Amino acid sequence: MSLAEKFCLSAAFLFLMTGLLTGVWKYGHVARRSDATAPVYVDIAHRSSLMYAFAAIVLGQLAALSRFSDAVNAWAAFVALSFFALAIISYIIHGLLRDTDNQFKRPHVLGPLHLPRWMMTAVMTALILGEIGGALVLGMGAMLQLWG
Repeated sequence: MSLAEKFCLSAAFLFLMTGLLTGVWKYGHVARRSDATAPVYVDIAHRSSLMYAFAAIVLGQLAALSRFSDAVNAWAAFVALSFFALAIISYIIHGLLRDTDNQFKRPHVLGPLHLPRWMMTAVMTALILGEIGGALVLGMGAMLQLWG
C-alpha cells in the first residue's frame, strides 16, 4: 500500500469517527431543544465529516490507480486531506463557540476576534486550490493509467 493510500485510509477513519462523534454532539442538542435542532456549525461539522470520510476513500482509490510517482501522489493526497481536515476543524470551532451561523457573513468572526476580509479570501483560495488541486492530480494520474 502506498503512502498516499495510507494517508487516505487513515484520514477516512479519522473523518468517519469525527462524523460519528459530532453526531452524538448534534443529538445532544436536538434532544434538549423544543425545536429539535442543533447549532448550525455542529450540524455542518457532522455532515461534512461524514462526506469527507467517503471523499478520502475515493482519493485513496484514485491514488492506488495513479500513474504518477508515490511522492507526487502522497503530496497530492496530503494537501487535499489537510484542507478537508482544516475545514472540519473550523466547523467544530464555530460549533463550540456558537459565534456565527454563516462564516462568510461580514464581519468574519472567530469567537471574539474579527478576521480581516483578505484573510478569509486567502484561506478560501488556498482551500479551493488545495482540495481541487490534490484531487485533480490523483484523478489525472488514475485516468492516465485507465485510459492512457
